[in-house]
Amino acid sequence: MSVVVVHISQAMNIKLKYFVILILLFCISSPLFCQEEIKTIKRKVAIGRFSNETQYAKGLFYDKENDPMRKQALDILSSKLAASGKFILLERDDLDVLVSEAGENMNKIGADYIILGSITEFGRKTEGQQKVFSSTKTQTVEAGVSIRLVEAATGLIIYSDEAKGFAETSTKQTMGVGGTAGFDATLSDKAISAALSQLVENIINKCMDKPWRSYLLSIEDGTFIISGGSTQGLSTGDIFNVYLKGKTVTNPQNGMKIELPGKKMGTITITASMGDTPESEVSICTYEGEQINAENLLNYYISDK
Repeated sequence: MSVVVVHISQAMNIKLKYFVILILLFCISSPLFCQEEIKTIKRKVAIGRFSNETQYAKGLFYDKENDPMRKQALDILSSKLAASGKFILLERDDLDVLVSEAGENMNKIGADYIILGSITEFGRKTEGQQKVFSSTKTQTVEAGVSIRLVEAATGLIIYSDEAKGFAETSTKQTMGVGGTAGFDATLSDKAISAALSQLVENIINKCMDKPWRSYLLSIEDGTFIISGGSTQGLSTGDIFNVYLKGKTVTNPQNGMKIELPGKKMGTITITASMGDTPESEVSICTYEGEQINAENLLNYYISDK
């Protein structure tokens, strides 16, 4: 009888070992189960005007301010970026004026990044084929778009690219039976959307790969106030690094200004957030580290890395 008990115990141990191995394999293959979700801080992006550089539909009474293709491109890009859940979109029709007024200090615009775009190509054609007992008609639209992504803190273009998109629709009739195709206005939307889809992923990666930045707004009785709040994804207990800005040097080859790496001064911990809009949100923090010069807060910045 004791021999039977020994065999049962050994079998249970083997099953337990297999169960533990399966749990470990599940944890390794499922990082969401074993690791905490990576925190995402939304970037503020200002989308400027999309210019229509083509000659399509530009008649005698063409109104640049109410160009339907420009508005289509702007709406499509806004929708795609918003769907990613990684951005706070600040649509500014007067962005060109704001940029010229800001000069080198583009932080005045209130965004982390600025997107400028244009429709560079647009064409529509209709082709038909007639046979003895059938006929087909195909409408095709081709659109080309160009995008520039500007980092507001430096004024540098960190990404620039072009893409083309196509859309078409076909109808077929046999012995006079079948569908008929009139002018399809939705094809322009689809072609522009197809072109922008090729660029959106790169825009997202470029924005999210660079460290998030915020700035010190005020220091009152040991309490630090920084820009940004809950809309961007900041929450109570979050800890970020405080840096003293590095020296700015000029590259003699191209005249571009380069900010050298900053010096880490300490860390801040968010205790509360307030504000009604993404532009007006601020967070109240405590600070630990080297002394901060309260008379020159512009020399410091906050980063998540």
